[in-house]
Amino acid sequence: MKKIAVIGTGYVGLVSGAGLSDFGNQVICADIDKSKINSLLAGKIPIFEPGLKEVVDRNVKSNRLSFTTNVSKAIQDSEVIFIGVGTPESETGEADLSAVYSVAEMIAENLNFYKVICTKSTVPIGTGDKIISIIKNSQNSDVGFDYVSNPEFLREGAAVQDFLIPNRIVLGATSEKALNILQDVYRPLYINETPIVHTNVPTAEMIKYASNAFLALKISYINEIANLCEVVGADVHIVTKAMGNDGRISPKFLHPGPGFGGSCFPKDTKALLSLSEKLNEPMNTVAAAIETNDRQKRRMADKLFNLMENEIKGKIIAVLGLSFKQMTDDVRESASIEMIQSILDKGGIVKAYDPVAAKNMEKQFPNIEYCVDWQTAVKNANAVAIMTEWHEFRGLDLAELKSLLKSPLVLDTRNILSRVGLTELGFKFDNVGRKALK
Repeated sequence: MKKIAVIGTGYVGLVSGAGLSDFGNQVICADIDKSKINSLLAGKIPIFEPGLKEVVDRNVKSNRLSFTTNVSKAIQDSEVIFIGVGTPESETGEADLSAVYSVAEMIAENLNFYKVICTKSTVPIGTGDKIISIIKNSQNSDVGFDYVSNPEFLREGAAVQDFLIPNRIVLGATSEKALNILQDVYRPLYINETPIVHTNVPTAEMIKYASNAFLALKISYINEIANLCEVVGADVHIVTKAMGNDGRISPKFLHPGPGFGGSCFPKDTKALLSLSEKLNEPMNTVAAAIETNDRQKRRMADKLFNLMENEIKGKIIAVLGLSFKQMTDDVRESASIEMIQSILDKGGIVKAYDPVAAKNMEKQFPNIEYCVDWQTAVKNANAVAIMTEWHEFRGLDLAELKSLLKSPLVLDTRNILSRVGLTELGFKFDNVGRKALK
C-alpha cells in the first residue's frame, strides 16, 4: 500500500485520512492549524461525525495514521498527496480557492521525487489545470508528478460509511500511471468491485458539482410541491411515496422541510451557477433551486408567526434543532439561522436546544439561551419550532410537551410529529405540505 499525506484536517481531510488508513495505507494528516493537530494528537475529534473516532483510534493504534503540523515534511515523505482543505463560498458566490492554491505552492516547493497530487476538496471545473500550472511554475526542480481529481461524496452524519463503502469512486487522472497508483490506494474497494469511474480531470470535477446540484434541485422541487399541497389540500407524504415508487425518480431526497443547508449544497450550487454565468451558459434550474431554498427558509418563519398571530415581541420561542440536519454538529446555512434571526428581528426571545450543535450556533448567536435538554427549552415558551429531525424529537412525549409550554403552539418543519396526537391534545400546529387534521 502507499505512503499518503492528506493536507487539511477539516471534515473532508480527516474523514478521508482516516478512511485511507483503514484501507491499509500509511497516512499522515497535516494541517497548519496547531489547535486541530494538538486536539487530534490528544485523541479528540474536532467534528461530530458518527463512527469517526473509532476509525481514527483504530488506525492510530495500528500506526497507520498520524498527525503533524509539519506540512512540508509530510509532503516530502509521501508518494500520494491528497488536498483536503476548505473551499468556502466567497462574497461573489464563487469558491474561495486560496487554501487549495497555497497547498499547491507548498507541494511544488517540496516535490523531491515523483508523486501523485490528488484533490479531494470540492473545486470548480478548471481548478485541476490551475493546480498543475502552479506546481509546474513554482517547483525548484524537474521532478515529475501527475494529477488526479478524486472528488468526495460524503454525507455529513454518514461520512464514514460513505467513505468505507462508497457507491462509486471517481478518478480523473492525467496518466495511466497515476490511475494505477490510485487504484492501488483504493485496492480494497477495487477488489470488492466498487464502481470506479475512469475519466479526465474536467469530467471528474463536473461529476461532483452535477451530483450535488441535482440533489439540491430535488429538495427545492419537493419543497415547492409541498407548499402547493398545502394550498390544494393534498398530503405531500402520500405524494412523495407514490413518486418514489417510480424507479426513474426514487424516494431519496424527496423529504419536504425547511430548506437545505450544510457545507455542500448551498456552496456548490452557487459555485456552479457562478461558473455558468462566467461562461455565458445559463443554468436556470440551478438558479431557481437556490432562490426556492432561500424562500423556503423565510417561509418557515412566516409559518411560525402566523401560528402566533404575529404577536412575537416579548414572547419566548423554543427552537429545537440547530444543525442543518440530524447526526451532525454543522450549522452552516442551517434553516435555524433564518428562524432565529427572524424571531430576534421581531423582538422575540429564543431558547434553543440541539444535542450536539449548540456550541457552533453560539458563535453566530452568542446572546440567546442555550438549554441542556428539550424540556428546559420549551418550559414556559409561547411556541416551539422543530427545525432538525433528531431522533429524540421524533419521540417527543406530546402530553409532556403541552404541559411545559405556556401556549400549545408547534411548528413542525420536519413533519416528524403525529398530527393525530397533536390534534387530540388540542395543539395549534403547522407543518410542511400537510393540512392540520379537523
